[in-house]
Amino acid sequence: MQKEPNERTQPFHLFEQVVEYLVTRIGRGEWQTHEKLPSVRSLAIELKVHRLTVFRAYQELKNRGLVYVRDKAGYYVHPGAGACAPEPTAGAIVPAYSVRNRLSEIHQVPVSYQFSEALIDPNLLPNMYFSDYVKRVFDLYPKVLATYAPVQGDEELRETLCRHFAHIHRFHLSASELLITSGAQQAIDLISRIFLKPMDAVLIERPTYSSAVDIFSQAGAKLVTVDIHPHGYNMDQVEWCMRHYKPRLFYMNPTFHNPTGYTVPAEQRKRLVELAEQYRCLLVDDDTTHDIYFGKEPPPPLFTYDTEGVVLYIRGFSKYVSPGLRIACVACRPPLMKHLLTAKSLTDNGTPLLNQKIFLHYFTSARLQQHLGKLRIALQIRKDVMEEELRDSGWQWSSPGGGLSLWIRLGKGISSPALLERCLEASIAFVPGVICDPLRQMEEWARFSFSFANELQIRAGMRRVLELSRRI
Repeated sequence: MQKEPNERTQPFHLFEQVVEYLVTRIGRGEWQTHEKLPSVRSLAIELKVHRLTVFRAYQELKNRGLVYVRDKAGYYVHPGAGACAPEPTAGAIVPAYSVRNRLSEIHQVPVSYQFSEALIDPNLLPNMYFSDYVKRVFDLYPKVLATYAPVQGDEELRETLCRHFAHIHRFHLSASELLITSGAQQAIDLISRIFLKPMDAVLIERPTYSSAVDIFSQAGAKLVTVDIHPHGYNMDQVEWCMRHYKPRLFYMNPTFHNPTGYTVPAEQRKRLVELAEQYRCLLVDDDTTHDIYFGKEPPPPLFTYDTEGVVLYIRGFSKYVSPGLRIACVACRPPLMKHLLTAKSLTDNGTPLLNQKIFLHYFTSARLQQHLGKLRIALQIRKDVMEEELRDSGWQWSSPGGGLSLWIRLGKGISSPALLERCLEASIAFVPGVICDPLRQMEEWARFSFSFANELQIRAGMRRVLELSRRI
């Protein structure tokens, strides 16, 4: 008989998500001072959670002085509870929602040693060649700037990508089953807005891509964590979570996972699709560094095994072809595509046609394959340099078979947020593990990207990081 996973598989502090939901609505003024709040029973039904969860959330708000209780009459907004929202300056127009992107906040700090951005050093990209392709595009499409692209994306590009996927991954789809997006992150946002409503359960890896956590949290989703390991997932845990929480979707990054670099094996990918079909759970496969491998090629995407239309496959190309073009795509079957098209039309009415045409002609060139081969070698060298500098540190990590970063367990007693604070003062940036953790608990972990800094910067920067860590 299958055992239920231990408590780590539970969504920690679900009541805190309910608290945040209530605080946000009070802060926006949806409930005024002394106004009665929804009953425990009605709010539990609305949010699809247990009544004890709502009760605990109300008790937390009571302890914070945001609500008060009238005997046998329910909960009411306490005078001054609106102070839970930031106080606007006189006459200021304030946003209706509190929006945050923790990763972007780190990226916005100018530093000399950049280990936080999982971007490729511009010096490793074929910048001189791009000008040739830009000129060629204007010769072939002289009116390219005089029109919008189709909302779904340039048909010539979509047909080219379909042929590419059929040749490389052996899965077949039509151009009508591809949507071109302005980067992979836009695809995640579109999926979130179309397929989620407040308090829907979302399975998400622990750790995971920080911005995905912020996007799903902004949608009001109930995050349920699934641990990822060097060997992939505990499939019993995944099945238990699907059966118990009935999630709307499972967001995953199974190929050179961000931030860990782990890759989920093919047999688990097949089983994930089977479970998704059984429990009617959408699988969102976010695949942005598939071609950045240092030895063995990774397994095929989950879409390869999908026969029932349960997989949304996001394929990003921006990082290693041309970040400035912001080109990615979503592959899915028609019933899902029509909803994404509506969301895309309301977002930007289509990715810029010029960007798509430039990408198309570079993507189909022999130069791209030459570029990818050289790029893999250069990135592996930088990874090796970073690992060499860390060899005697006592820190722990699994050397990734691809991707752009190392996921490192720091030395005993070292907090990654505390280390980041000192590093930023020394003009060094990295990503603390807590922002990659949906539970915000992984303080002893950090992500260091080796793709943006050159070898000399990596050596000097990592030595400085280690020096600063010894002072904590």
